[in-house]
Amino acid sequence: MKTRSTKKITVCFGEILWDMLPTGKKPGGAPMNVAYHLQKLGLQSYMISRVGQDIAGEELTGFVQSIGLPANYIQKDNLHKTSEVLATIKENHEVSYDIVFPVAWDFISWQPEYETLLRRADAFIFGSLGSRNSDSREALFSMLEYTAYNVFDVNIREPYYSQELIAALLHRSHLVKVNAAELMMIAGWYDASCNTEEGAIEMLFKVFNIQEVLITKGSRGATYYTASFRYDYPAYSICVADTVGSGDSFLAAFLAMKLGEQPVEVTLDYAVAMGAFITAQSGACPEYSKFDLDRFIWKRKLGIEEKSI
Repeated sequence: MKTRSTKKITVCFGEILWDMLPTGKKPGGAPMNVAYHLQKLGLQSYMISRVGQDIAGEELTGFVQSIGLPANYIQKDNLHKTSEVLATIKENHEVSYDIVFPVAWDFISWQPEYETLLRRADAFIFGSLGSRNSDSREALFSMLEYTAYNVFDVNIREPYYSQELIAALLHRSHLVKVNAAELMMIAGWYDASCNTEEGAIEMLFKVFNIQEVLITKGSRGATYYTASFRYDYPAYSICVADTVGSGDSFLAAFLAMKLGEQPVEVTLDYAVAMGAFITAQSGACPEYSKFDLDRFIWKRKLGIEEKSI
């Protein structure tokens, strides 16, 4: 008789693509980045997406397999190309994206066999960009019928969002991750006079019945809210390579620790450290081990700087 794995199970839904960076192309897409880091941190992670039947799609599928993610939930599309996104690094290390539409992940379809996996998942992670097209959106809402803990990574990209879509996803979420600008934008939809973080959070809890909110604040760290609790954590000081995927790695580390039932201060420390660790490297999914991350944290706490990681 087989024994069920004790690993926590996470399922990520949405875009999988090639980030075309100045340093070369790298695998990416917010949910794929989250899945990558969850797998690196010892969870059993799955990715539901779609690629074209082309060389770029074959290479992405190969990458997914190489990092231990099952590739049988990556659908193949013979009509639409694998997504490639032109990422431009600005002077302040922020990144702008030219996201082509439509591409293969805009046509993710619901498959009845997904139900078993989704019911087993300890967390289901999705974003707003991955549901910009009606096909993938319908698939996502079908999946949300079977999941117990929904993590909404708000990822607003012009012009691929609407108030109606964001609201519908918020209503189905337990944990929401946003940056400060996204938080205030959403709050402004419901009360134009809302101009404080605390007021915006109170509105989210009241209007959408959300249980938890994570706010990423870049160099100012992060804040975690529940309906009765707030916890702030400062950022790590590092030399920035680029910010591609830093928020995704932050979310993955937060979930890994939370699902491991770690105290909130430990969870946030690890999440902020992970975001800094990835920001100090090029691309969203650099090769590393959990030992490398733990060494990075240990050296920062001792005040030891490394010239390279």
